[in-house]
Amino acid sequence: MNVNYDIANRAALEAGKEILHIYNNRADFEVEEKGDLSPLTIADRVAHERIVQHLEKTGIPVLSEEGKDLDYIRRKGWDLFWLVDPLDGTKEFIKKNGEFTVNIALVKHQEPIYGVVYAPVLNELYVGIPGIGSFLCQDEKDMYQPTDYLIQLAQPLPLENGNREYTVVASRSHLNPDTEEYLSTVRDSHPDLQLISKGSSLKLCMVARGDADEYPRLGPTMEWDVAAAHAVVKGAGMEVRQWQNGIPLEYNKQELLNPYFIVK
Repeated sequence: MNVNYDIANRAALEAGKEILHIYNNRADFEVEEKGDLSPLTIADRVAHERIVQHLEKTGIPVLSEEGKDLDYIRRKGWDLFWLVDPLDGTKEFIKKNGEFTVNIALVKHQEPIYGVVYAPVLNELYVGIPGIGSFLCQDEKDMYQPTDYLIQLAQPLPLENGNREYTVVASRSHLNPDTEEYLSTVRDSHPDLQLISKGSSLKLCMVARGDADEYPRLGPTMEWDVAAAHAVVKGAGMEVRQWQNGIPLEYNKQELLNPYFIVK
């Protein structure tokens, strides 16, 4: 297995531990705006620095939310790069509900070829390798194994969940009128529809797990919000497609804002 995958896993785990320390030991989460000394900003910065410290060893360029001002002229020739969100789910971090993640994707020719999503409070590590599979690890000692061994020890996705109602997962913090209108059309064919709210990239991971049938995102997201979990979704045999034309999401666009998309 590619040694870069091991480096990405370790980067996500160590960044998550840094975030968790701040999350568990700071009480001043009232202000949502990122001030220079807010715990949220500190957590973002520390996680970013820890991740870059690891990923620099690979010699592959890094595009992170914390470095989002990197000019397209400098990155447009990248055929292979890391796409990173050091702390995805800022509202969930502030609310202290645990539904935030560290996201690291390896993108080749605008497609994610590897993704790791780590939810430190939930103790969940998702690894996605399109063409090979996706896996969920919940045993901390196994998370630090080389990827070859980790995927043998982890649970393959999707999980066996038996019969259940048709389930749609939606954003806990961004349920807007467009999404509500879409849900009404889904209810026409699935009157027993169950709606679940979740934060961060865990929504995509729920589809990959088989806990939800689809995730419509009819609102703004950035490339780093989605890429790592996109790899997990693809590895589990599903896809993340643009809402209007059905084309899979692409990365390293001149405009880093994603179009609306649906995961299923």
